[in-house]
Amino acid sequence: MTRPALSSHRRITVKIGSALLVDRKKGLKREWLSALVDDIAALNADGVEVLVVSSGAIALGRTILGIERRTLKLEESQAAASVGQIALAGAWDEELRKRGLKSGQILVTLGDTEERRRYLNVRATVSTLLKMGVVPVINENDTVATSEIRYGDNDRLAARIATMLGADLLVLLSDVDGLYTAPPASDPDARFIPVVDAITPDIEAMAGAAASELSRGGMRTKLDAGRIATAAGTAMVIASGTRLNPLAAIDNGARSTLFRASDTPVGAYKTWIAGQLEPAGSITVDAGAVLALAAGNSLLPIGVTHVSGSFARGDTVAIHGPDGREVARGLVAYDAPDAVRIAGLKSGDIAEVLGYEARAAMVHRDDLVTAPHARHQLKEKAEAEC
Repeated sequence: MTRPALSSHRRITVKIGSALLVDRKKGLKREWLSALVDDIAALNADGVEVLVVSSGAIALGRTILGIERRTLKLEESQAAASVGQIALAGAWDEELRKRGLKSGQILVTLGDTEERRRYLNVRATVSTLLKMGVVPVINENDTVATSEIRYGDNDRLAARIATMLGADLLVLLSDVDGLYTAPPASDPDARFIPVVDAITPDIEAMAGAAASELSRGGMRTKLDAGRIATAAGTAMVIASGTRLNPLAAIDNGARSTLFRASDTPVGAYKTWIAGQLEPAGSITVDAGAVLALAAGNSLLPIGVTHVSGSFARGDTVAIHGPDGREVARGLVAYDAPDAVRIAGLKSGDIAEVLGYEARAAMVHRDDLVTAPHARHQLKEKAEAEC
């Protein structure tokens, strides 16, 4: 299969895993970083805008501080991140400057991409850096993020950044060279999958766990990233970064898995909704509602079978089908107590139950994004009826 060269893309987001950048005993892998920056400089020379999402702050910081191999307390992780981040940013800046490129550091927390105003502010800042010819180097702000308000992995962060900035390709460089039917380290019969057209339940079942002590992500988080990216029209590649010049290696035919972008990507506003990582609650719907949502309709109370969470009007909720699988995500039009009261009702009965005139839809179609597999289910039903 012939794939487009990386230089054919307009804007690429590249995510680097901690284990690629940092050796637990020796610290920063400077030779590897230098070779990667050569790749970035070559793409830049071809007119490609490159954004970098770089892990490694905590791993590098604990090496600099000489913290032994053990699980860190939260405050120790934050201290290590503080030390490691300044060293990491300095290394990126030095390598890029050697090649005539400027760098800009962006540290974000989960709230910076979940809350709409902050999301738009981050997008404006990074967009301005790109217009100025700067290579943005982005990482989660591990010095202040706690377990309750963090991404926990940079795969999904990279997907959020890629879709936020309208990148047409996301490259996840890791210690694995793509997707297999099972974790290859534990299953010698695992088969490599070069192309994924859609992330289906069968594809999700292939995800394994994190392969490195320096990494918080595994194949599952990469599939989560793929779901966010492809829905917004951003293709994704999972490739090994363990070799020098890993981006050039992709172009030279090194093994990697391509996740194709959706043929019907959502717009910018719905991209923000679809990429929300921490829904405030969940709504379970019946099979008829699943098909209605897939057809582009609003979620009406009559199709709702269960409501959970303490969300408020305007919060993001996950919508699940009868089998428990998420089929959509959207901004809810009711506070949770009122949503519970009207679940299963016809729209015409809402005012009588609540005592005031309210919206007919629990989640309006303009504020709702349907999962690709739900749309595929609708297509299969239509084909079966023909």
